Amino acid sequence: MDFFSSILLCLGFAWICSQALQYSLLRRSKAIPRELLPPGPKPFPLVGNLFELGENPHVSLTKLSQRFGPIICLHLGQVTTVVVSSVTLAKDILRNHDHIFCNRTVPDGAHACNHNEYGLAWLPVSPRWRNLRRICNSHLFAAKVLDANKASRRAKVQQLIDDVDESMRAGEAVDIGRAAFASALSLMSRTIFSIDLADPSSEAARKFRDNVCGIMTNVGKPNLADCFPMLSKLDPQGIRRRLASYFQKTVEYFDYLINQRLDSRRNGHEYITRNDMLDTLLNISEDPERNEDLDMTQVQHLIVDLFVAGTDTTSGTMEWAMAELLRNPEVMLKARAELDEVIGKGKLVEESDIARLPYLQAIIKETFRLHPTVPLLLPRRAESDVEVGGYTVPKGARVLVNVWAIGRDPGTWDNPECFKPERFLGPENEIDVMGKSFELIPFGGGRRICPGLPLAMRMLHLMLGSLINCFDWNLENGVAPKTMNMEEKFGITLKMAQPLKAVPNRLN
Repeated sequence: MDFFSSILLCLGFAWICSQALQYSLLRRSKAIPRELLPPGPKPFPLVGNLFELGENPHVSLTKLSQRFGPIICLHLGQVTTVVVSSVTLAKDILRNHDHIFCNRTVPDGAHACNHNEYGLAWLPVSPRWRNLRRICNSHLFAAKVLDANKASRRAKVQQLIDDVDESMRAGEAVDIGRAAFASALSLMSRTIFSIDLADPSSEAARKFRDNVCGIMTNVGKPNLADCFPMLSKLDPQGIRRRLASYFQKTVEYFDYLINQRLDSRRNGHEYITRNDMLDTLLNISEDPERNEDLDMTQVQHLIVDLFVAGTDTTSGTMEWAMAELLRNPEVMLKARAELDEVIGKGKLVEESDIARLPYLQAIIKETFRLHPTVPLLLPRRAESDVEVGGYTVPKGARVLVNVWAIGRDPGTWDNPECFKPERFLGPENEIDVMGKSFELIPFGGGRRICPGLPLAMRMLHLMLGSLINCFDWNLENGVAPKTMNMEEKFGITLKMAQPLKAVPNRLN
């Protein structure tokens, strides 16, 4: 942080102090009595419990839940925040009281380029939101649509294997997260635009990658304006300003690609239908009989959401899964034995194979349990006072579901710190990630469950299964599996603090 930014933050904080005191005095007369709120640590004046969060809020909140119980109340600056950390209370929030908690607490950065008014993740439940969800569920991520495009996914997985093979021949380690991100980005761009925006030789693709990474980095940064809404216009850390720049560049590029496609469509007989997501969205927007209101601004922002959500989460899960397999060689051997028996050594996993690979499915679930990519899910907002767990969650409170804590709850899981895929095998352990089993909800639940779940699950099984069926893997520089660095880095997604690098070898 430069000198002038530091001065601005200090001045901003001094202003916060005076304004927050006034704000507290105004609210005191109508506040819910403290004894009715969930328990929690005593807040400091003005800043509340901000210092309780630390560098890894999901871990700090888990420790607080162990002290105060599965539902706690914190005062983060001016914002009352309720955190739940149990299966029962997650079900209350995401299913039983879904009508009260269905809307989001919108972070300040999401207001950049009015993304809060168009982005599917932040829109309130409304006709516009329902229309976009219906389009996603019926036209973009429906099983028949994904089945029709499986050849494209296979080609991207083959490209990943070819890239790893090239690294193997050169004797180089593979950065698993980076390789998975490139594959996910390539797949999303092929699926949406029928072009490869991960092409390392393309300058336009490089700029696009930089913009997408810029969005993800800044959305994941702690923002003073989210805790002190009165600071929103000041934007003391420049997060909204930077996001506006990245959003604008990304949307302008999408606008260029969309207009290029529209020009081609107007040429009539010269146009060849791509049958990609862009064609689908344009067909919907141009067909008055569909009764689905969709303009180009909505299309642009929907595509931004698809790229941001569909790349970072997939690559993060892939990196954690490979890390756990390298750290637990006996699990890797069992997975490889299953793949060898079902499809044969050295072959790519096909989508039709997934149902016959229960141990591979269990590995993915176990990775989600220990390393959910969005450990606190996206924040909900209480639309009215409501009783949860015997306490009152006040209207307007930000509500977080700590799925990281739920996944490591010894009251729910046997030996929760142990990576044990076997816990998901057998008819008595039929837990899925579709939002119905609240022990495992990496994609959320209720009506706001992630719409891209079906595509993400296909890609994860294809990529992970193919990587371990085509290569033997060792940690770089002879690092022993049990000593590898498994520290976490908190952001919009939960990543490994130290990128995972592994050396591929030929299978014997």
